[in-house]
Amino acid sequence: MTRTELGKISYIALGYGGYQDAMIGLTVCLEGKGWGTNDFIGTWAGKRSEGAKWTEQDRDTTFAGIINKVETLLKQTKVQSLERLNGKPVECTFDDQRLVSWRILEEVL
Repeated sequence: MTRTELGKISYIALGYGGYQDAMIGLTVCLEGKGWGTNDFIGTWAGKRSEGAKWTEQDRDTTFAGIINKVETLLKQTKVQSLERLNGKPVECTFDDQRLVSWRILEEVL
């Protein structure tokens, strides 16, 4: 069952996070009335091991995607830095309890 909820960004940071904090990327905490969830866009941190199923090019592509996402968020909210995104309104789409997508509510800024 798909549902849409209104909320806000309660925390956003660029750094370690994701799976067991072994990844590096963008962590976004989203919350609303009676709910809260996180989104992480990132890739593995550190050196690639011999048996890894990703390449350094894959990682570079992910890093570029992260910075593109940051730039988009800053432009949408008309702010200059990540910490100023805290409190910005969002619309989140869930499929049952799983976050499917979220967006800045530009129309109310």
